[in-house]
Amino acid sequence: MKFRYQPIAMAMILVLVLGCAGMSPTPTRASGTSPVLDRILSRGELRVGMSGDMPPLNMTTKEDKLIGLDADLAAIIADAMNVNLSLQSIPFAELLPALEAGRIDMIIANMTITPERNLKAVFVGPYVVSGKGLLTKRSTLVTVERVEALNSPEFTFVTLAGSTSELVARKGASQATRLTAANQEQAEQLVIDGGADALIADFPICVVAAYRHRDAGLVAANTPITYEPIGIAIPRGDPHLVNWLENVLDGLGKAGVMKVLKKKWFGEPKWVDQLK
Repeated sequence: MKFRYQPIAMAMILVLVLGCAGMSPTPTRASGTSPVLDRILSRGELRVGMSGDMPPLNMTTKEDKLIGLDADLAAIIADAMNVNLSLQSIPFAELLPALEAGRIDMIIANMTITPERNLKAVFVGPYVVSGKGLLTKRSTLVTVERVEALNSPEFTFVTLAGSTSELVARKGASQATRLTAANQEQAEQLVIDGGADALIADFPICVVAAYRHRDAGLVAANTPITYEPIGIAIPRGDPHLVNWLENVLDGLGKAGVMKVLKKKWFGEPKWVDQLK
């Protein structure tokens, strides 16, 4: 999936912000010192991986197009690099292996920054601060505010395999029955069918899923039960790319672009009808 960001208004804002800061928005090649950045610029293409099933950050339309805040952010970064963008739809658990193998240049996929993941990749950000939420049919779970309230053998929870939600469930709800699903759709269906009392996932994902499946009686818990920073993952060993991305995110924040993106995707989900 290759495209250039249209319209380019946000990228133009980025150019102005970084220009005022005395930086060139488009990185220059520094052969031998910036392996990933050199690879991107030589190829003329930025390859970004995302799972495509984590609305509103990344999701897949009926036409198999990846959209969402993550997709918009990737497009802005590619424009600032003056290269084409290729979005790669990859199951969440396979994203870090794909990055380590060099099949993609970065991950922008609602990925929480954790010490364990930092052993496999370098993270820049956070560009969004999130937390875990609950998607459920049980009214008693809607008001839960702490993970400890989930630690009971009367509950069955489902999480996405390989996600931080799985870790949260394992540590905070050790007495509950814990299931894993290969993707978000399977996890949501388990809750709809009564196979699980709740899905533990990122709070925005739960809110959007509740909106999409409101006819099935699904609701999202009122507040997040954890704090999680979401970052961009890139391969290790490229401090020049890290520095450039840090300045890009700082510029986007100062220009108010991230606020615009959050309003676009976290506000009323008018884009829901586009999804599969």
